[in-house]
Amino acid sequence: MGCFGFLKVMMFVFNGIIFLAGGAILGVGIWVKVDSGSIIGFLGKIDNAPDELTQVLNVGYLLIAIGALLLVIGFLGCCGAVRESTCMLLLFFIIVLVVFIAEVAGAVVILVFRPWADELLTKFGTAAVKSIKKDYGENADVTGLWNTTMSNLHCCGFYNSSDFTDSPYYKQHGNQYPPQCCLATASVCNQSADGVAMIPGCFPKIKKLIEDNTVVIVGVALGIAALEICAMAVSMILYCRIQSRGH
Repeated sequence: MGCFGFLKVMMFVFNGIIFLAGGAILGVGIWVKVDSGSIIGFLGKIDNAPDELTQVLNVGYLLIAIGALLLVIGFLGCCGAVRESTCMLLLFFIIVLVVFIAEVAGAVVILVFRPWADELLTKFGTAAVKSIKKDYGENADVTGLWNTTMSNLHCCGFYNSSDFTDSPYYKQHGNQYPPQCCLATASVCNQSADGVAMIPGCFPKIKKLIEDNTVVIVGVALGIAALEICAMAVSMILYCRIQSRGH
């Protein structure tokens, strides 16, 4: 197998993985839109949520679009390499180039508008706390979502245990917090219980998790960018070789 054949095989394998990943993302996007009991549907029910938060409800459409795009890219890359189609390879190169430029532009926008994002998160936090105080212990959807989130992340409330003060659950259980807000050894979970101050809020914990893994996130982003550059280079090499053989 020469260099040309090796590049064809690598192009096929790489884009086959992209095609499968696109199918998986497309499936998740469809599930998010169909499943009305998902967290996306819950976010839309929060009272006094900031208007900008409604854009999050379109995440299902975003996943469907990304999945469909990856399917197209994977198909063009695989078929273009196997059939030695210059048209498909050129179209593959153009689409990947556009995606790469969009990712760079998106990174710049995130850096520039970070203060706006922080303000949006603050508004969302206020709305989330109000929702807890109003519905936790009374609304099954809200209660179930928070119980699942707190159990999986080992956190308490949005900011801390005080988010549950005056909530229906707090009043119905003799001024007690949910059991997730205290250590397992605590017989009663209230403000004076052992370990109640040791359980972090879910938002601070997620924020710390992201901050602690910033290097990994940046590394993954740079890795994806490098793969896109390699894919464009390989597709253009194949394109030029096929073009030269055709003349």
